[in-house]
Amino acid sequence: MLASTAYDYLKAVKAQEIELGAVDMATFGLNLDGVYIYKNVNTDSQFMSLERIASGFCKVVADYYPMLVGRPAVSKNGKGVMIVDPANLCMPDIAELTVTHPAEAFFETRDNVDQAKDTVKFFNLRKFYRDSGVSRLPQATYNRDNAAAIVRVIRFAGSDYVALYISMSHVLFDGLGATMFFNNWAECARNLDNPSHTLQNPPVNDRKIVTNYFDTVTAVEPPHTKHLKEQSTVSIMPTPDNFAPILIATPGNPAFEEQHLLHFTLDKLEQVRQDIDKTQTTNLTLAVLLSKVVLQAGIQAFNSMPKWSYVMFPYDCRKSAGIPTEYSGNLSFSAIAPLESQAVLDGSGKELAQAIKEHCSKTSGEYAKSTIDTIENEIGVLFQAGASLCNSANSSYVGLTNLRYMPLYSIDFGYGGPEILSCDYFTGEGMSRIYANKQDGGIDLVINIKDNMFEYLKTSEELLKYADVIF
Repeated sequence: MLASTAYDYLKAVKAQEIELGAVDMATFGLNLDGVYIYKNVNTDSQFMSLERIASGFCKVVADYYPMLVGRPAVSKNGKGVMIVDPANLCMPDIAELTVTHPAEAFFETRDNVDQAKDTVKFFNLRKFYRDSGVSRLPQATYNRDNAAAIVRVIRFAGSDYVALYISMSHVLFDGLGATMFFNNWAECARNLDNPSHTLQNPPVNDRKIVTNYFDTVTAVEPPHTKHLKEQSTVSIMPTPDNFAPILIATPGNPAFEEQHLLHFTLDKLEQVRQDIDKTQTTNLTLAVLLSKVVLQAGIQAFNSMPKWSYVMFPYDCRKSAGIPTEYSGNLSFSAIAPLESQAVLDGSGKELAQAIKEHCSKTSGEYAKSTIDTIENEIGVLFQAGASLCNSANSSYVGLTNLRYMPLYSIDFGYGGPEILSCDYFTGEGMSRIYANKQDGGIDLVINIKDNMFEYLKTSEELLKYADVIF
């Protein structure tokens, strides 16, 4: 049980109203999450102390992120806002959980390419939910009066490993903002004994700097938005004048539970690049490989050739907009390549890389401004995108969220950083997350894909030349 002293830090939270941006609003119903697995290498009896982790969380929220304990509402002028009321905080849900199995019962292992090192370990989330007695970890949502942030310190019987689970509403952060929050939280936890400590890189929370920037930008519609409108078989629903209450009331989107894991060693990842187009990035050539093998698996699973294949990359707008890296809100947008499936099957890797790059390298502020205008005026386009960006008889889809270069291994609460990175089930069939694997220097690719389709994917000779199927 969590001692009340941790929540005492929240007594310092001051009343305020924070206006939400259009991109923040569009993420209602979505979550950000992570499962970070730490190893007690020094047999510390206070390892990953719940009190330290909870106190650090509440202190960083009170001092730097009060929005996290606010409640969404509609202001008098019809804008979506976060109301921070000290008498009615949306309290974080922080607790400890003990599993009566060792963590190793939920690991998959592979030999390390460096034979002098231990085997590479992977956390099998599906096995954890099947065998641990924990049917599901709770997910953050503003609906049902749940917390906007949920933390679980998970201890395993007879094991040196402890898992830290975090789930937060996407309204609060994008991926970059969330990673910064995790590190700032850990920094506060490490410095609880120094009341005068201030963060080395405090967040910038003022949403107005984004509004002010986009007020100076002229929108240019991205090709993929035009494509989605043309492909729509129904009229695009305009955004209602009072769209804020509609978005705020968005129910939590159910997470996709048919999750799988592929692992690429660094050498194999480079081989993908060399074989496809050595002049391009590994991220782009990986997208080429996946777009081909996922389409092939879909054709087998659905016994149908879809007309369109889609590849999506999120992109961050901070640098191009001159907005500080420390900005904590949502400033990520989607770059989407609509490709004719026949061209994906028949084209060379180099041709496909060039086609994806042509679409997905267009990440200007003008395109981002158009996305904001779409949210505010033609929100039905977002629903059309949701219907198209999936694997079905009508479409093939690969969405790549690249977390490889985010400082997730530096989330150190005073006991060292995590040994293994993982995640909970997340929303979006066809979506994937790329994590760095520090154990062997490769990458882990967590992918949402239907089990029956994965049966074909995991036997793809083209994929197995480079990837190891973990589960």
